[in-house]
Amino acid sequence: MGDITGSLRFGEFVLDFDNRQLLCEGQKVELGSRYFDALALLATNPRSLVTKERFMDDVWKGIPVTDEALTQCIRTLRRALGDGASAPRYIETVPKHGYRFVAEITGAEDARPMANQQSPAARVAGATTLGALAAGLLGGLFYGIAGTTGGVAGIATLILLSATLAVLGGAAIGAGMALATLWRGERGWSVVLGGAAGGIVVGGLGSALAAYGMQSLTGVFPGRVTGMFEGMALGTAAGASLQIMLGANRSRTVTILLAAIVGASVTALTALSGGSFLGATLAQLEAQFPASHLQMAGVGALFGDEGFREITHLVTAMIEGAAFTSAIVYANLVWRMRSR
Repeated sequence: MGDITGSLRFGEFVLDFDNRQLLCEGQKVELGSRYFDALALLATNPRSLVTKERFMDDVWKGIPVTDEALTQCIRTLRRALGDGASAPRYIETVPKHGYRFVAEITGAEDARPMANQQSPAARVAGATTLGALAAGLLGGLFYGIAGTTGGVAGIATLILLSATLAVLGGAAIGAGMALATLWRGERGWSVVLGGAAGGIVVGGLGSALAAYGMQSLTGVFPGRVTGMFEGMALGTAAGASLQIMLGANRSRTVTILLAAIVGASVTALTALSGGSFLGATLAQLEAQFPASHLQMAGVGALFGDEGFREITHLVTAMIEGAAFTSAIVYANLVWRMRSR
């Protein structure tokens, strides 16, 4: 926990935050970085319950680990402190809930949190927005190359359009998940509901502005475009992917792969139920405005389809969903690792 300065004294020990070391009567006690962070969390919250979820958020920064990792951490700390679970002098177990630091703090030298500590909610909102931006840039590049005849200008236009839509969607979904995190914590299925709610809001507003704005400008109503239904699906997939990320000790590759599977599965079901994601919306705009530089049959040709038909509609929806959720999970993983 590099967000605290100063030192704390308890018993014969001094916890030196500035130099990140534990001293016993002036001699350094060897502790790993994670274990130091865990002891710092306990010692700066004396007599208070520190839940398992708090350890996961503040010490492991949301990186998936098993309960055994926390148990081993506490066991190592007790050994370093000469403490025991049966008659604790420093760390007390609160069965099924967490741990409590029970020693009296006898001296504190300017031990205080630094002002730049970032909450889990802020991390979720920021990382989700950045991940969505990355997915939008990739999606725009894909459709720009495969689905337009406008050259560099057409590619640049689709990249800008896709990135803008993705940022708006990611920001709203991230805000919904952040509010849920503030309400019930990061590890809960309320985060899925928050993501879905954010998707519904931005999808509804976006579709209304796009459809009726285009009608007022061109006199042509574009028909069914990406809206609340699709926004809810993407928000649900993003929230579920984050819970999978936090739920078990998996490698980064496996975690991102699972997120991609979740995103592809949810968007596939949505497309089969009549939903239209970006690719399908672009194909519909091409039909409404045949003089445009859109040529979505080029996308269909990549998947052996004649034009942009059912197969291409389904496959592109799955690709969009997989890219969206995997990019969001990757961004959240990186953000947590860099904030350690």
